Amino acid sequence: MFRLLSVACLIGLMAGSHPAMAQTPPAAARPERPSPPTRDPNTPGYVTAKELPDGANAPANADGNFILGPTHNPAPETTAREGVPQGAVFTFIMESSESKIYPGIAREAGTFGKPDPADPAKLLVTTSHPAAYSRRVTVYVPKQYVSGTAAPFIVGADGPDRALFTALDNLIAERRVPAMIAISIGNGSGDAQGSERGLEYDTMSGLYAEFVEKEVLPLVEKQYNVKLIKDPEGRATMGGSSGGSCALIMAWYHPELYHRVLTYSGTYVNQQWPWNPQSPHGAWEFHERLIPNTPAKPLRIWMEVGDRDLFNPNSMRDGMHDWVVANENMAKVLAAKGYHYQFVFARSAGHTDRAVKQQTLPEALEYLWQGYPVGGPRN
Repeated sequence: MFRLLSVACLIGLMAGSHPAMAQTPPAAARPERPSPPTRDPNTPGYVTAKELPDGANAPANADGNFILGPTHNPAPETTAREGVPQGAVFTFIMESSESKIYPGIAREAGTFGKPDPADPAKLLVTTSHPAAYSRRVTVYVPKQYVSGTAAPFIVGADGPDRALFTALDNLIAERRVPAMIAISIGNGSGDAQGSERGLEYDTMSGLYAEFVEKEVLPLVEKQYNVKLIKDPEGRATMGGSSGGSCALIMAWYHPELYHRVLTYSGTYVNQQWPWNPQSPHGAWEFHERLIPNTPAKPLRIWMEVGDRDLFNPNSMRDGMHDWVVANENMAKVLAAKGYHYQFVFARSAGHTDRAVKQQTLPEALEYLWQGYPVGGPRN
C-alpha cells in the first residue's frame, strides 16, 4: 500500500512544506503579477475589528475580529522545551497508482490558462493531463496518547508541518488542548488550476474529505496502531492558502466528519478547476452565496489574512481574486449567521506569513479546541 520512510521521531529532520507555485511559468507566458498593495484594516466595507497592542494575540476564548501587528514575534510554545514530552513523528509515502480517488494530473510546465472570452470568471486550461505523483504523509502521535483509546485529531494540508507538532507538544503538556494526533498530508504536486494540488484543494465538493477518510486515515490507524475518533467535535482541519480553503471545504461538505477549521490566508477566491456550474465562482461562493443562504452548520472557525496578502495573482480580472477582501467577506457572513469564529487581520504580513503563524498558531489551536474536554494527566 505504501512505502514506509521512517518510524522514528523526525521533528528535527523534517522541513516544513510551503504551498509555493511549483510550476510557475516564465514571465512571457502570462502577465507579471502586480505587487499586492498594503491594505488598511479600517477600510470602509471591512469588518469592524479590535486593534490589539503590538505583539499581542487575540484571546483564545473570544469570538470576533482582531487586528495584530505590525511586530510578529514567535510564541514561546513554537519552540521545543526541555522536559516537555515530545510526540513521535512518523512518515510514509502514498503513490498515485494506489489511489482510486486521485489517480493524478499535472499542468505542463511553463503554462497556465486563459480566461474564457465569454466569461472572465472562467479559466480555460488546455495543458492539464494525467500524471503520476507521490505524496508524503506525516503523522504526529503525542506522548500522552493511550493505546487503544479513540483520539481527537487534526488533518493538515501541505505537510509536513513541523511548527504544528512542536506547538502541540507544548500545548498538550500545559493541558490547553486535548492530546490529539496530527496528520499532515502532502499535496499531490503543482499549484492552482490544472494541477493535482489545485484539483484536491480548490474543488468545491466533499471529494478531498472522502479521500482522507477512505484512503489516508485507515493507513494511519493500521500502521501506527492508533484509533481515531469518529465524533466530528473531536476532528479538525487546517491549512494555508488553497490548503486553507480546502480545510473549510472538508468541513462544509462533510460536517458529520469535521467541526473545527483553522486557516491562514484562505483562498476563498475563484480558483476552482474544472469549472462547475453548481459553484461557478469556486470558493468565492462561500461568502457570496453558500454561507449566507445556508442554515448555520456546527463549525468553529479560526482565520487569518495579511495586509499584503495576494491580489489578483493571475491573468483573470474577474473581481474575485483579492485574498484580503475574500477573508473580510468571510468574517462578515460568519458573523451574520452566528458562527463561532475568530478572524485575525495581521499588519505587516504577506501570504501565509511564517512570522504570523509563529506568533498565532498556539492561540489559534487553543481557540479552535474551545469546548472540547482536555482530559489526560498534567505533565
